[in-house]
Amino acid sequence: MNVQAPPNGPLVGVLPPAPPKSLVEVGITPVMMRDILLKTMFRMNLDLVTVLARVICLPVPLTQELIDLARSQRLLEATGTLHATSGNEMGYQLTDAGKARAQDALSQSEYYGAMPVPLAHYGEQMKRQSVRNIRLTRTELMRGMGHLILPPDLIDNLGPAVTSGRSILMYGPPGNGKSSISNGIRAALGDKIYIPRAIEYSGQVITVYDPIVHSKAEEMLDDPTVLRRTSNRFDSRYVYCERPSVVTGGELTLDMLDLKYNPVARTYQAPLQLKSSGGIFIVDDLGRQSEPPQKLVNRWIVPLEENRDILSLQSGEKFTVPFDTLVIFSTNFHPNEIFDGAALRRIFFKIKVDGPSQDNFLKIFAMVARKKKIPLDEATLLHLLKTKYPTINNNFANYQPVFLIDQMISICEFENIPYQMSPDLVDRAWSNMFVREETIAR
Repeated sequence: MNVQAPPNGPLVGVLPPAPPKSLVEVGITPVMMRDILLKTMFRMNLDLVTVLARVICLPVPLTQELIDLARSQRLLEATGTLHATSGNEMGYQLTDAGKARAQDALSQSEYYGAMPVPLAHYGEQMKRQSVRNIRLTRTELMRGMGHLILPPDLIDNLGPAVTSGRSILMYGPPGNGKSSISNGIRAALGDKIYIPRAIEYSGQVITVYDPIVHSKAEEMLDDPTVLRRTSNRFDSRYVYCERPSVVTGGELTLDMLDLKYNPVARTYQAPLQLKSSGGIFIVDDLGRQSEPPQKLVNRWIVPLEENRDILSLQSGEKFTVPFDTLVIFSTNFHPNEIFDGAALRRIFFKIKVDGPSQDNFLKIFAMVARKKKIPLDEATLLHLLKTKYPTINNNFANYQPVFLIDQMISICEFENIPYQMSPDLVDRAWSNMFVREETIAR
């Protein structure tokens, strides 16, 4: 990847969002900022400027400006008490009018804490950290794939697909590592980006940062002996994170791709594809969802073609958000069975993931055996290749070495014998890998 990490700062190539230098640069209305401040003080019982600044994610001078604004409107008052444990800071508290205003604001929206980032500002930051800016080399992609044994032509096809940042459809028989390859692509995107805690559109707050989806990067601490401070000098309304990845499977439904409105808190939560911005959205087991695959892909037509998505508020108002995610569809079905030609045209790369060759199967088998600490046995391997696999037309699959070896280990543990493999143990393991065709009397 053509980015490098300096010793004391974020990655070069992903420009951080600069902290606002004035309340105007925060980008939301003074009334909204003031109300979030009041709600935060009311809900969290905070009274110190430095603590409030950390919670609402604004620089201390701007937080003081907001406090002064609220004081001028008789919504806040100084307590007249200096906190000796907090650098002799003056404390502030809500007046009766301030409490009333906070409660009224909470009745309109329960959101408090970090100031949201305006949608337009968020769009500018996404351009700076777009997943389409990434350029992976073959070495970096192979490193992300870790221990996977893949044919060279598969990497030949995957590399340009990932580098393009366009949609990918991986298809082929089950058990051949499509999910593992998707996770390997995710691991190859090794840099970090900035995720907003929340964004604002038309006075509505949409929470984006999700600890379940977003992996917060380790904070870079400054050396106190160094005069020039280099780390953490970005807008703290954002969280510095690994590039996100969202993985969905058979549970995916169309409504999961829409804004989620919380009628109690009167706030919105970003849909999955917005949370995955700057990273990867993996739709695993396509064709197993309750929604037809064609219908799901139809929902993605505008985002995939125009790099923007259309969302709707409760009021019915529609607005656009950046669509900056590498979408990977993975299916065990042939594409022609689940898509029409128009849908297939929208998916830029279509890559077949087949079972391994016999040589690669043996490499995988040996690698798994070494990892599981079970000695290889030549007679067992010959029995597999000459007796067992011909019964299934030599259809090798990547999952089979792990399955067979785990089965043999379970048998050894049950029989209280050292880990080993033999033709007899393979036969017992094989009987659990497939179900014999027969009629069950009921």
